[in-house]
Amino acid sequence: MPGSGERAYAYAKACGIIGKSFIGSRVSRLNSVSRLSELDRLIFPDSSKDLPERELLPDLEHRIINRSSDQIVAIVSSFPKPPELLARLIRSYEYADLKAVLISLSTGEPAAPELTDIGRFRTIHFGSYPDLQLMLKGTEFEWIAKETQGNPDEAGNILIQMRLDQQYYTLLWASLMKTRKKDREAAEKILSEEISLRNVVWALRLRTYYGMSGDDIKKWLVAIKPGKGRRTLADDAAASLTKALDSHSDWLGWKRAAFLNPEQPGENWKADPRYVQNAAAAYLYGLARSYFRRRPFSLDAVSCFIKLKQFEEDLLTSVAEGLSLGISPRDVISMLEMKP
Repeated sequence: MPGSGERAYAYAKACGIIGKSFIGSRVSRLNSVSRLSELDRLIFPDSSKDLPERELLPDLEHRIINRSSDQIVAIVSSFPKPPELLARLIRSYEYADLKAVLISLSTGEPAAPELTDIGRFRTIHFGSYPDLQLMLKGTEFEWIAKETQGNPDEAGNILIQMRLDQQYYTLLWASLMKTRKKDREAAEKILSEEISLRNVVWALRLRTYYGMSGDDIKKWLVAIKPGKGRRTLADDAAASLTKALDSHSDWLGWKRAAFLNPEQPGENWKADPRYVQNAAAAYLYGLARSYFRRRPFSLDAVSCFIKLKQFEEDLLTSVAEGLSLGISPRDVISMLEMKP
């Protein structure tokens, strides 16, 4: 495991980056912008681009993601032998890139989508696009090429996307359990909540958008046991499967009811997966902020740093998309329930 000097150095670097990030009180600075070009200059004062707004949006989003990943990789790479838990957290970018590539394959795109550079932490051979088998050869994703028999039309299947989520969280949890207890207190709390809420959101999305039955949905939940009891991280989602999607009162007493969209006078209520997802993200953001400085020389601090940078990334890309649609940063931040 990393020594105390390596930990102190990584934490000091992380604090310096967080101090300049759009997190906490600095989130309010986003309220001053009204155009994408202004947001670009605010985030990248020394490297903003003079592009038409239609071209600027995808370019800016890609630079925002790359900035976060570069900073995260720099911190984790400060350890001569990066802990497996931190490497797994970085590889969330690889999973996201793979999903995007699979969709591109299924729609017949001749070129791969924009990818995130995570350096030595990448395992997929994206340069072999569009050959799915070559891309995934020798990786933990070979099963995709086998199941689709290399057929690009099957690559973007929603069930493959869900299996990828199951795989990511299962392997991430396994790496967490290999980490010393005193190094994973915050990471275990945050990850267990993240998986539980991810299950809740997936269950609601699959019922709302795909009309899937409860029995079918249960197969796609991440049913990890966080302790010695019978409870799993899929239980809250499983308990939601019998709730009526159009009856707010039916959800009263459910453990995660606080994450549901509230009833509005004069409107017919319906459970909103997007609202639940945003509320869950805001809650997890609050946990990461709370734990970041509690134990500065544990791996927990670096795992919280990674989460904070990824939350900032989601916030900034959401603000950019909002501006392109004429929605103010203040309204976007309000919808995301981000609190300074």
